[in-house]
Amino acid sequence: MRISLNGLRQSTVGHTAIGLWRHPDSQAHRYRDLSYWVETARILERGGFDALFVADALGPLDVYQGSVDAALRDGIQTPTDDPLLPISAMAAATEHLGFVATVSSTYELPYAFARKMTTLDHLTGGRIGWNIVTSALDSAARNLGLDRQLPHDERYAKAEEFMQVVYKLWEGSWADDAVVRSGDVFADPSRVRPIEHSGTYYQVPGIALSEPGVLRTPVLYQAGTSRVGQAFAGRHAEGVFLSAYLPSMARTLVTGFRAEAAVAGRDPSALKIFAIATVIVAETDAEARAKLADYQRYASVEGALARWSALMHIDLSALDLDKPLEYVETDGIRGMVELFTTLDPDRTWTPRAIAEFVGVGGGGPVIVGSPSTVADELERWAGESGVDGFNIADPVPPVTFRDFVDLAVPELRRRGLVRGAYEGTTLRESLYGPGATRVRDDHPAAAYRFR
Repeated sequence: MRISLNGLRQSTVGHTAIGLWRHPDSQAHRYRDLSYWVETARILERGGFDALFVADALGPLDVYQGSVDAALRDGIQTPTDDPLLPISAMAAATEHLGFVATVSSTYELPYAFARKMTTLDHLTGGRIGWNIVTSALDSAARNLGLDRQLPHDERYAKAEEFMQVVYKLWEGSWADDAVVRSGDVFADPSRVRPIEHSGTYYQVPGIALSEPGVLRTPVLYQAGTSRVGQAFAGRHAEGVFLSAYLPSMARTLVTGFRAEAAVAGRDPSALKIFAIATVIVAETDAEARAKLADYQRYASVEGALARWSALMHIDLSALDLDKPLEYVETDGIRGMVELFTTLDPDRTWTPRAIAEFVGVGGGGPVIVGSPSTVADELERWAGESGVDGFNIADPVPPVTFRDFVDLAVPELRRRGLVRGAYEGTTLRESLYGPGATRVRDDHPAAAYRFR
């Protein structure tokens, strides 16, 4: 077994850990500084990580109490900066680490977006990836020209056409030998052609504005777990990010994603799946537990409820914090109860209990212990769930990343579970091995290659 690792961040002060920017060791407020991102990239590359995955949201969290106030007080995804812009600086400071940016297909124009990603393909030397999202927040829709968010399935229908356009631009507009740089000719016009796309959502008649990058199509990731989202991932994703608290939950999702890849005519094993995990590691189990307890003192109950309100599209502020949730007759709340009852059926799940539970590591397991304990648990989790690796969160940046690389990675390497050295130079090679620079032949982008 080999476990792949990605670092998980958002360009904000509060993402998976709510309120921990208040911890005296946290440097989360430095998200505005290039030095913060360069330091992060160097730490992760030292640990042999595949990539830094940068999450994003295009609107503030405004469901809780019908206001952005709680999100602002706790710094929950607001304020937040653009995930694409620090990448070239991080790439200049590293040699192997990949960079995966979250960008919404709902609000980008494919022609302009294709050029952005090709530019980063050039500047990173083939170390760029795209986490494809369709956006779920009504606040994003209202601020980006719509009265409200497009319906879920329509967002994915629009995303399907978006993918067709960018595949044509990345794979089919310029031939491999179009750039000749010979005599008086830089590019041979006969080897560059317009894509002539005319569809429901997009009209793109011309040629790709950028010459091809190392990868052409960036490495593609996706994180939707709905029925439509899983089918979309089965067709397009090379990597899938998932959120699950138990290996059994993750196993169900892994099986579903791989089945969708098979339906799409792809090798299911080509879909690399990563589960979010928060790791608190110290020299001993007791020291790690003490570190977690210290972090938990800074977690915000209100902030966690505000985040979950946005995730569920239900205002949890109307509930009694200490009243068991099973008495609330709301479909969304029942789903929440079912999730947490599966985790611990003997515990009384109140809004406060849930908020405290997700305060440090929302979205996945919190693994706490010595390097040996952490390695045991990551190995168990990967074996039981079938995931290919983990998105390691950083609740107290950069302390928790640095602790993981300095303490857990050496033990994982000793067991042969993670790489000791990079074998390629591109992000796709990190997923598939040396020489795997272009999309696989069974990927839908391959059908658009210049013939």
